[in-house]
Amino acid sequence: MGRLIYYELIKTFLKKRTYIGFAIVLLIVPLIEIAMKLEGGRFLQLSMRSLQQDFFFVGNLFNGWLVSYNMMNSLWVHIPLLISFVAGDMLAGEATAGTYRLILIRPVSRSKILLSKYVSTLLYTLIFILFLAALSVGLALPLLGRGDLIVLTRGILVIPESDVAWRFVLAYLLAAWMMLTIASLAFFFSSFVENAIGPIVGTMGVIIIFTVIMVIPVELFEIIRPYLFTHYTNIWQLVFHDPVPWLEVVKSASVLGAYSLGLVLAAWLVFLKKDILS
Repeated sequence: MGRLIYYELIKTFLKKRTYIGFAIVLLIVPLIEIAMKLEGGRFLQLSMRSLQQDFFFVGNLFNGWLVSYNMMNSLWVHIPLLISFVAGDMLAGEATAGTYRLILIRPVSRSKILLSKYVSTLLYTLIFILFLAALSVGLALPLLGRGDLIVLTRGILVIPESDVAWRFVLAYLLAAWMMLTIASLAFFFSSFVENAIGPIVGTMGVIIIFTVIMVIPVELFEIIRPYLFTHYTNIWQLVFHDPVPWLEVVKSASVLGAYSLGLVLAAWLVFLKKDILS
């Protein structure tokens, strides 16, 4: 099994589309952080202008932690698309290349082949998120310095610098866990079709539909929302609350894990019954 996963990882990282997400992140993260450096924190001053009339802020609030936090808030809109590029190609890519029969004539069960591809998908997703974390935080701290983190969500929360680093580590791990659900969704769609475009469009379509249900204030949608995985995609933001709502974190992680498990089991059933014609 380990050898199958190894070969799948080699196949994955030999494909050019695998590096599209890395290239985009490598371009956009330094661009944003350098722009923030040149801008000098004016966006923070504008957002806190009304608060400065009633509060007196001291210390370096415009720092690498703040920029990294805001980077996470903005990039997670686009990361699912980058993840689906690879996850959606795992099975559909074999059909496109006409190599399904070639891999299935080996003395290895379909279940092991599917599992090796899914594990490779999960490892790619984890590597991609860790790359994003290392680049975002690793560049922001030397460029913009350290300091306390101010979080403007539900009121004002200033997290001391000594209490920030572990929150970012946990936030990125939870974000990776959330992205595994997105990858599982694209992987599931990939088991149906013979072109990688379908899983990408299908994944983003589901995310858009679920997001619309999340934001439109309709009573019927309020009943549906707790059953949608998009209701729990803010799991990483929970660690920036004080105190951290651990029960809510565990609940969100459990629901996302259940979605991932259900999607890969569904993909397994489809793959077992799939009639390979090419």
